Amino acid sequence: MTRLTLKLTTSFVAPGLVALGLIAAAPAVQAEDVEVLHWWTSGGEAAALNVLKEDLEGKGVGWQDMPVAGGGGEQAMTVLRARVTAGNAPTAVQMLGFDIQDWAQEGALADLNTVAAEENWDTVVPAALQRFAKHDGKWISAPVNVHSTNWVWANKKIFDELGIAQPTSWDELIAALTKIKDAGYVAVAHGGQAWQDATIFDAVVMSVGGPEFYKAAFIDLDPDTLGGAQMVEAFERMETLRGFVDENFSGRDWNLASAMVIEGKAGVQFMGDWAKGEFLKAGLTPDQDFLCFRFPGTQDTVTFNSDQFAMFSVGEERRDAQVKLASSIMAPSFQSAFNVVKGSVPARTDVSDADFDACGKKGMAELAAASSSGTLFGSMAHGHAAPAAVKNAVYDVVTAHFNGEFDAATAAEELVNAVDGAQ
Repeated sequence: MTRLTLKLTTSFVAPGLVALGLIAAAPAVQAEDVEVLHWWTSGGEAAALNVLKEDLEGKGVGWQDMPVAGGGGEQAMTVLRARVTAGNAPTAVQMLGFDIQDWAQEGALADLNTVAAEENWDTVVPAALQRFAKHDGKWISAPVNVHSTNWVWANKKIFDELGIAQPTSWDELIAALTKIKDAGYVAVAHGGQAWQDATIFDAVVMSVGGPEFYKAAFIDLDPDTLGGAQMVEAFERMETLRGFVDENFSGRDWNLASAMVIEGKAGVQFMGDWAKGEFLKAGLTPDQDFLCFRFPGTQDTVTFNSDQFAMFSVGEERRDAQVKLASSIMAPSFQSAFNVVKGSVPARTDVSDADFDACGKKGMAELAAASSSGTLFGSMAHGHAAPAAVKNAVYDVVTAHFNGEFDAATAAEELVNAVDGAQ
């Protein structure tokens, strides 16, 4: 999963020691090799990366794996900073959102325009992703996937038992949650962590005011929008949802919340599509055992984050292998094979959906439609709407409000002040 904006530095010791150890252990990279720094260390993710490794082997390119465990990638970024400082950058690094642009501004990333032009990346990659994959008109990274964040995951057995139809509006959602709660189930499985609170808030804001409101608030950071009546309404809706969460939610990890839905203890979870991997791992089938649908009121929009491989400037002797790596990442075969396992959808809109399950097919179709209609937006909660300082400021207000520190009107005022202070 790729849920947190990554940090380029760290204030604690242990990851720094990890970084030094990995620098010391890093083998010399041959011209025909690529060295790839990433945090995809789960079994399924590692299996998907094997598709990429095997493709490169067929092109005569060796793979030097540099995995750094940690779902948010903080330790990976600590290792990267140390490697770059030592003048020994990896060939490619898994990276998210604004961090890619930060490295580009430092002049550390390579120019991929030649291979991008040859393979027509400009027309197959959504413009919203290109916002992070390009800098000053040149391609600097190869996007691997799109995780969309405004999903609802529902236990179909509970919905069928209670005669609940898939809700398509806020009122229908609240009616459904009320039925679930009254039947003795937890209505909303949720983990009380700032990024999870903010993930729900993303969807709620979009459901209140639609794309223009979301853009004005979270991308343009317009103070009148951040503190206006519609934002107050969004916080009021968060208060309503808080009433459907169980009392033990504080500190719960997202996958444990998913397990509550999987095990029939809870009705729904509001979470990005990485949650699907938990359902599949449990042996469940979309549309038979669980439902996937957009948060009511956001059906025609997609909020997203995207894993990309940023390509670092390397010597000319390593350039050919790097270009082959970028080309392989963007190949439809890899985009399909990796994302079938990951739960996400391809970063290019021309990949066949033949190998994807029902939720994957739905996600691919909705991504293409949103990209075409201009309703594809980077997620604030996941570092693709505004830089990290602003995102963290939003986190603080949303979580404080969700835990009862502010009423809705005060929360909107605090949001204006927090975002202003973070810029």
